[in-house]
Amino acid sequence: MLRRFLFVLFSFVPNLAFAHEVYVLPEDVREAALQAPSFSFLEVIQANLTDFLLWGFVAFLVVFLVFFASISRFLEHKLDPFLAKLPPYAPVASRIAIGASFLASAYYGALFGPELPLDDTFGAFSPLVTGLLVVVGIMTMLGVYARIATLGALMLFIAEITTHGWYMLTYLNYAGELVLIGLLGAHHLAFHHKGHDAARAPHWFLRLKTVLAPYAFLILRIAFGVSLIFASLYAKVFHNELALAVTTEYPDLLTFFGFEAHFLVLGAAIIEILIGLFFILGVEIRFTALFMLFWLSLSLWYFGEAVWPHLILIGIPIAFIFYGYDRYSLEGYFFKKNGREPVL
Repeated sequence: MLRRFLFVLFSFVPNLAFAHEVYVLPEDVREAALQAPSFSFLEVIQANLTDFLLWGFVAFLVVFLVFFASISRFLEHKLDPFLAKLPPYAPVASRIAIGASFLASAYYGALFGPELPLDDTFGAFSPLVTGLLVVVGIMTMLGVYARIATLGALMLFIAEITTHGWYMLTYLNYAGELVLIGLLGAHHLAFHHKGHDAARAPHWFLRLKTVLAPYAFLILRIAFGVSLIFASLYAKVFHNELALAVTTEYPDLLTFFGFEAHFLVLGAAIIEILIGLFFILGVEIRFTALFMLFWLSLSLWYFGEAVWPHLILIGIPIAFIFYGYDRYSLEGYFFKKNGREPVL
């Protein structure tokens, strides 16, 4: 029943484009894959049960080992003094990543991704939106009235929702970044740094910031995780022929990993969904961010994809590596004590 409900829900998503790796598919291949019925993961598991159990155990073992290494007194003693210096720069990484993304969007004439050209949403107002993206990008990167800039960007995001509906969950990470900057401001290394709030902002705003700022990275984690899970469900579960078409277009993938094509798609879907869940729950945040950056780098190199749509996917994990565990993450809640926190 749940799967049927989700399938109906996702069927209202416009057939625009898809999880990031399938940007590389020719348009006719994408359209054919979207129309084809999805294959059954249950049948794939049954056909590859030994490999499924083996690699499931390996994944569990890796997570288990990383967890216990991460909370070991030895690593915490060696690395926490260094890691404790990084959180103030997490908002800076976020600010630079999203600012650069908006500048790239203006240059390429598409907002958030190449499948969302400005003309489709904004029509005759596209030149105006292009100029706005340049201004927002520069203001955000330099930290000049960053909150005002993010407010303008959020309005553009809402405009895209009115046109593309549920598909914008793919880019919910942008909304999470914008909310984070809205709550924290430009922070460090900015024209209007964090001292600007204390000197110029009204008292009611400072009180509101004090209340809401602790939730900034919680919101970003949830938004980022949801965007990853949505993209994976769309292209690897409900329209999994898209991901299967990638293995057909790039058969070297099967040779490299040594798996049957359907099983490779299944494994990729599980990994991406787990990455999203780990970010949402706050489990092994730094390790998950490093793992994602590694495979994203390989994907960009192998497929030769355009880098600009992935700037946000690079910047957010870097911000998580800098920030570590907020108080609402699982590991932060249970293991962040006495000035120490899990290393990975």
